Amino acid sequence: MKQTRLWLIGVILAGLAGGWLAWDRQHAQSPEAQTSPGKQGGVSVTTTLAQRQTQPIVLTASGYVTSLNSVDVHPQVSNTISQVHIKEGQFVRAGELLFTLDERTAQANLHKAEAQLAKDQATLISLERQFARQKELRQQGFIAQNALDIVKGQYDAQLATVRQDQAMLESERVNFSFNTLRAPISGRVGAINVYPGSLVQPASNTLVTITQLDPITVSFTLPEREVTSLLAAAKTGNVSIEAFLPNSNWKRAGRLHFIDNAVDSQSGTIRVKGLFANADHGLWPGAYAGIRISVRELQDAVLIPLVAVVNAVDGTHVYTVSTDTTVQRRKIEILHSFDTRAAIKGLEGGERVVVDGTQNLRPGMKVREAGSDPNKPAANGKSAGS
Repeated sequence: MKQTRLWLIGVILAGLAGGWLAWDRQHAQSPEAQTSPGKQGGVSVTTTLAQRQTQPIVLTASGYVTSLNSVDVHPQVSNTISQVHIKEGQFVRAGELLFTLDERTAQANLHKAEAQLAKDQATLISLERQFARQKELRQQGFIAQNALDIVKGQYDAQLATVRQDQAMLESERVNFSFNTLRAPISGRVGAINVYPGSLVQPASNTLVTITQLDPITVSFTLPEREVTSLLAAAKTGNVSIEAFLPNSNWKRAGRLHFIDNAVDSQSGTIRVKGLFANADHGLWPGAYAGIRISVRELQDAVLIPLVAVVNAVDGTHVYTVSTDTTVQRRKIEILHSFDTRAAIKGLEGGERVVVDGTQNLRPGMKVREAGSDPNKPAANGKSAGS
C-alpha cells in the first residue's frame, strides 16, 4: 500500500514537471517573451515617419580649376629685350605694355621705307606733269601718238612702284610693332623668364604666361548615365553648380558652362565644366575643388534615413511599426542615396520606420518608443500592411 502511494505521488510530480516544461517552452517562443529582460511593453526602439516628397538628386564630383584663357607670350622676331615693364604676379589688362625689344634696326628700316616712298612719289609727280603736257601737245598735233604712249607707260610703271613702296612701308611698320609686346588678355602674370639684354627668338622659351582668373571654370566628370538628364537640364539653361573646398566652409555658386561632345568609353564618364565668378580669387588654376550639381529630380519619392535600412542575405529591408505596436519586415529597393537619407521603393509613405534598435527585432515583436513609458505602446503610424 505504501509503495502504491509513493508510485502515485511520483507519477503526479512527473506530470507536473512535464506540464511546466511545455508551458515554459511555449512562453519562450511567444513574441511577448522575446522582449528585453526586465522591460515591459516591448523592445525599446527609435522610429521616424517615411516621408513622400520631390527630391532633387545632387551629384558630388571631384574636379580641378581651369582658366578660361591662358596665353604664352612669345616674340615674333629675333631681337634682344630692351625693357621689362611688368613684375611677376602682377595683374594686367588687355593691351597693357609688357616688353620692349631693341627697336633701332626696325626703326632704321622704317625710315628707309618712308624715304623710298617719298622719292618714288616725287618721281611719279614729275611723270604725271610730263604726261599732262604730252597730252596737250598730242591734241595740238605737235607730237605723235607713240611719244604719248611712251610717257604714259613710264607714268603707269612709276605709279606701280609707289604702290609697292606703300606696301613695303606698311610691312616695316608691322615689323616695327613686333618690338612692342602687349598683353593679349587681362589676367595675372606668371614667372618672367627674360631680362633686359636677353636674346629672344620666335622659337625660344616663353617670355611670360598670362592667365585669366575671373571668371574661371572647374572641370569635372559625371557618370554617363547622367548624360540624358544633363543635356535636358542644359536646354532649360537652369543648371546650378556649387563649388566647395575640402575641409573648409568655403563654397561658391556657378552655372553649367560646357558639356563635352563624347563620353569617354574607357571610364564611362563625360567631361563637364562649371563657370564661376572669381573676383576674390578663391578658385586658383590647377587646384582641387569639389562640385555639387543637381541635374534631375525624383518626383513624389519616399525618403527614409539610411540608418533604417537593414542589409541581409535575402535582400534589403526595413522594420515598420503597425498600429498594434508590432514590427513588420518590409523589403525595399534603394533608388538613390543622399547624405543621410535614401529614396526607396517598397513603402507608400507615412509608415513609421525603425531607425534605432533594429538589431534586436524580429517580425511580430512588440515595440515601444525609446524614452517613453514602458507601459505605453510606440506611436502609431500607417499600418505596415497598408
